[in-house]
Amino acid sequence: MNKNSSNIMALAPNTSNKRETVCIFGTGDFGRALGHKMIQSGYPVVFGSRSTQISSLIPKGAEVLSHAEAAQKAAIIIIAIQRQHYNFLTSLTEILHGKVLVDVSNNLKINEHPESNAEYLAQLVPGAKVVKAFNTVSAWALQSGTLDASRQVFVCGDDMEAKQMVMNIVRALGLTPLDQGSLLAAQEIENYPLQLFPMWKFPILLSFGLASFFFFYCLIRNVIYPYVYENKDFSFFIAISIPNRICPILALILLALVYLPGVLAAIIQLYRGTKYHRFPDWLDKWMLCRKQLGLVALAFASLHVLYTLVIPIRYFVRWRMSSHIISQVLNNKTEPLDTTNAWLSDSYLALGILGFFLFVLLGITSLPSVSNNVNWREFRFVQSKLGYLTLILCTAHTLAYGGKRFLSPSSYRWYLPNAYMLSLIIPCMVLVVKFVLIFPCLDKPLTRIRQGWERNPQYSEQSHYIINKSAV
Repeated sequence: MNKNSSNIMALAPNTSNKRETVCIFGTGDFGRALGHKMIQSGYPVVFGSRSTQISSLIPKGAEVLSHAEAAQKAAIIIIAIQRQHYNFLTSLTEILHGKVLVDVSNNLKINEHPESNAEYLAQLVPGAKVVKAFNTVSAWALQSGTLDASRQVFVCGDDMEAKQMVMNIVRALGLTPLDQGSLLAAQEIENYPLQLFPMWKFPILLSFGLASFFFFYCLIRNVIYPYVYENKDFSFFIAISIPNRICPILALILLALVYLPGVLAAIIQLYRGTKYHRFPDWLDKWMLCRKQLGLVALAFASLHVLYTLVIPIRYFVRWRMSSHIISQVLNNKTEPLDTTNAWLSDSYLALGILGFFLFVLLGITSLPSVSNNVNWREFRFVQSKLGYLTLILCTAHTLAYGGKRFLSPSSYRWYLPNAYMLSLIIPCMVLVVKFVLIFPCLDKPLTRIRQGWERNPQYSEQSHYIINKSAV
């Protein structure tokens, strides 16, 4: 009996540390979901609504009053209504004076209004302390409790004390507040939920462009050329053969593009002799989407593996093998084992397997759930050292696949080289330049530069002044 009683007491809320009352204007989906979550976290909640009748949808334990009455009961008021309905707040200016107003609204379009909704709210109620928060959390996530994808809450506001009060509520709900500064950041915070994979735009467009180019390139070499000169219809290559050529090509090129901006950044730092100067905008954006480029490359590598696994069951492959066997029987001739080709074949497959294994390892360590559990040195070792090893193995895999065909005139149809030869250009450039950069005569000064050493202190002082001025 005592044991059960102690369990009940442990589950009971701690009434000695009673939280402050929170008012929510609006009884829509988000307002109700946020109110329910707050009640679960121990906050007394009062709703301000046009209708004071308690509905079955209102969370149990919450009070419903008029806007004026509800506002008088709390120091923090969450405005869970749309911007077009803000005008009624002007009649409550005196009541809302000095209170913390939390704007949670979003727009339908990016930069829909000249000012953010939070700034507009601050103009309507100049005596209130406006804070922007909770607009990146959905009502469904609050109701279902599946907050893994939306645990971060961006918070901004001009009043530090008001912002801290809101951040305390965010933490009490089990979420992670991220201070974004003053209310000027509200426009960017409101645009964030409206962006559709902003960091994926460049990798996807680049992948689509490269895939289109290599598709038509392979179509010309492997379908149109045999049809014109040999009167053979290989149009069925479009289903598997051509995609199985394109996927590894794109995987290798995109993987090389993950490490190319780092090489370019090292060259720029060596040339400038300082790290206290911004990279060009195009290089900054490129470096920010390296993770996405790597994941797209991993997706193409995985498709290549799947396409390769179905090769033995293809009708064309089985027909070609049986025709070759029958030809040997009819001619009473057996081809001897070519150990050189056997070595090339096995090496090609072994390099591909090892490269894909490390490729998958890179993809796994880029996941937040994994990267958050390793320190910076471990993460850098995997993404940099093992990353370059992956690029070396995948490049060697492609070179072994080519074998002696690089010098074979029959490989150049209409003077066009095999597509895999084109895929080697960027990876080989990256590996050669990286190999040069690890020479002590370049690696030592580069390491010193990244540790803060400057070749031209006068230039550095000017750069510090520009950076500090822009920060202010």
